[in-house]
Amino acid sequence: MFAFEKALVGHCSPTLSGLKPANLLSLSKADYPQLPVLIERYSRMLADKGISFCIICECGCRWLLLIYRRQMLWEQLSDPQVQALLKQAGYPVSQATSLEPLLGHLRGRLIDSEEFPHEIGLFLGYPLADVIGFCRHRGEDCKLCGYWKVYGDVESAKKCFALFDRCRANLYARLLSGSPLPELISAEAQAA
Repeated sequence: MFAFEKALVGHCSPTLSGLKPANLLSLSKADYPQLPVLIERYSRMLADKGISFCIICECGCRWLLLIYRRQMLWEQLSDPQVQALLKQAGYPVSQATSLEPLLGHLRGRLIDSEEFPHEIGLFLGYPLADVIGFCRHRGEDCKLCGYWKVYGDVESAKKCFALFDRCRANLYARLLSGSPLPELISAEAQAA
C-alpha cells in the first residue's frame, strides 16, 4: 500500500494538490494485481478530497490509471475550444452532461486506436496550443520538453514545471516523514 502511495505522490502531486485536473499513472499488473480493489479503497478514502480514480486502460501487462479532480476536469473539458478539438476527434461533447461519456470515449480510443490518442493531453490539463502543436508536429520540434512537450508559451510552461516540481518534492517529503496521504491532500488542496 505504501508503494502505491509513493507512486501516486511521485507522479500525481499536481492533481492531488489541485494544480491540474488529472494525471496518468502507469502501473505493472505484476506489482498491482489487485489494482481495481485497491483503487476502490482509495476512492472511498479520498472522495471527500475531490480525488477520483479510473482505470482508463488495461493494456498487456500494465494498468493505465487516471487520477483526477472531477470538477476541475469537467471545467477543463467544458471549455469551448477544448470541446471543438474533442469533437474533431469524435468525442460526444454535445451529448455529454457528465464526464462519464467522455472518459468512456477516451477508453475506447486507447483500446481501439492504432495510435495513442494525443488529445488525452486535454484531459490532463495541458495547454490547448501545446496539444494542437504536439498533434500537428507528431511530437517533434517542440520548444521545451518537461511534464509535456511545449509548442506555445515556453515561459509560462517553465513556471508551471517548477511549481509542479516543488509540489512533488513537498508532498513526497511529507509522505516519507509519516504524514497520511489524506492529510497531504487536504493541506495542499487548501494551499493551491
